[in-house]
Amino acid sequence: MSTPEEYVAGLDQPRRTELGELHDLIRRTVPALEPTMEFGMPGYGRFHYRYASGREGDTVLISMASRKNYISVYVTALAPDGGYLPESYQDRLPKADIGKSCIRFKRLSDVDQAVLAEIFLAAAEQGGAGAA
Repeated sequence: MSTPEEYVAGLDQPRRTELGELHDLIRRTVPALEPTMEFGMPGYGRFHYRYASGREGDTVLISMASRKNYISVYVTALAPDGGYLPESYQDRLPKADIGKSCIRFKRLSDVDQAVLAEIFLAAAEQGGAGAA
C-alpha cells in the first residue's frame, strides 16, 4: 500500500467505510496536511522533530489505523498547557479510550466527528510535538 486510499480500500467492511469517512474528515478539515503513508498507516502532515535530548527524526502530525478491536487516531501535537493534545479532549469523547497521543474507539459513530475535527485543527495550528 503506497497511499492512504489504497490502505482504506484494502480493509474489510465495515472498517473500509469508517476509515474512508475518517480519511475524508481529515482531508476536509486540514487540507494543507499532505497525506502520506508512514509506519504502514495513513499519515497527514509530515514534519521533522528534534527533542532537547538530541533525538530527532521524521513523523506525521496525524495518522490513523485499523486495529483488531478498534480504530486508532494518533495526534502528535501538544496542547497549549504542554500536555498531549488528545488528552485535553478526553471529557468530550467519553466513548473513546484516550492515551497521550492516541484516540481509540470501536466505531466512528462512537465519537463526535466535530470534536475530532476540532482536534485536527488544533494540531495543525500547534504543529508537531518537538517540531524542528
